[in-house]
Amino acid sequence: MHVRGVFKLAFLLLCFGAHAAIAQVVGGQSAFEFLRLSNAPHVSALGGINVANPDDDIALALQNPSLMRPGLHNELELNYNSYYAGIGIANLSYGYYVPDLNTAFFLGVQNVNYGSFTQTDNLGNQYGEFHASEYAVSVGASRSYGERWRYGADLKFASSTLYDYSAKALLCDVGINYIDTVNLIDIGASAKNMGVMLKDYTKGIQEPLPFDLQLGISKEFKHLPLRLFATIHHLYQWDIRYNNPADVSQSSIFGNTDTNKSTGSNKPYFADILFRHFIFGAELTLGHRLVLTAAYNHLQRAELALSEHPGLAGFNFGVGLMLNKFQVHYARSYYYIGGAYNEFGITMSLNKLMGMGKPGKSTWNNVYPNW
Repeated sequence: MHVRGVFKLAFLLLCFGAHAAIAQVVGGQSAFEFLRLSNAPHVSALGGINVANPDDDIALALQNPSLMRPGLHNELELNYNSYYAGIGIANLSYGYYVPDLNTAFFLGVQNVNYGSFTQTDNLGNQYGEFHASEYAVSVGASRSYGERWRYGADLKFASSTLYDYSAKALLCDVGINYIDTVNLIDIGASAKNMGVMLKDYTKGIQEPLPFDLQLGISKEFKHLPLRLFATIHHLYQWDIRYNNPADVSQSSIFGNTDTNKSTGSNKPYFADILFRHFIFGAELTLGHRLVLTAAYNHLQRAELALSEHPGLAGFNFGVGLMLNKFQVHYARSYYYIGGAYNEFGITMSLNKLMGMGKPGKSTWNNVYPNW
């Protein structure tokens, strides 16, 4: 297909995704919700979603397929972390650029292991143990369009096993990215998790998939080692508040938050509804090696913070150490006052770590420009 035709197709898919997902619901109401989890500490430190970021990190390709580019050739990102209640989360991202095709490919693996559970009947009699886990495997590619645009897409297979129930799905993400290297602005958009259920948990009942339509922008300053981020998610639905009768109001940095839609209150809470779609972040680079990150996710704070003790819910912080052949990332995310979630991840430049083939005979060792 001609490059222009592929670009138009990606744009149409973005539009179709927004239209087709109007009836889908938000917040624990769909299958494969684990696909909404951050896939790397760097992403978590930026609020959990980041679709407009020119940083040298292969993990960003799973946030927006168009962020995969030649400069991420032969990068491998790995992380395994212990989530709440002993749940294990593992992620892998790998990129490879093929100059003859002018195409950058990537692979992603996401796995959530919920551990072992005791199997009992309604009287409490034990019959052994069972396991529960979910995973997804993604394969994608991106190409350039002109000097400032990139477009990309990935296809992912997701599987879920929960006791004796299981489900499988085939999904895809599409994305576009615009980079202005003169003004140091990056703009990205991505439609995620569009697809179909191949096997339902309950035969004959089609569970909705965790679709999302996201838009982001980042701005770096020429004379200041600072980059600012703003990301908008759930663009297809205005009111994404969770209807919890136990929560009438609570305080946040955007004023009072009303999470109870059944109270009959006439207050519009416009700011609260609006900013639940936003994530704000910042990255400060010190000495070209150390990166400090902070972000605020208003939806996390509004839905998870306790009204009496909100703490730092919704805030995310991170540190990145940029070495010649490695990147080490750490993130600390606050969901509620009970404890923060700590993540570690490592990114390796395999073309710098090991040599394979003679120079000029193999593309393994090659280093390509970022764009």
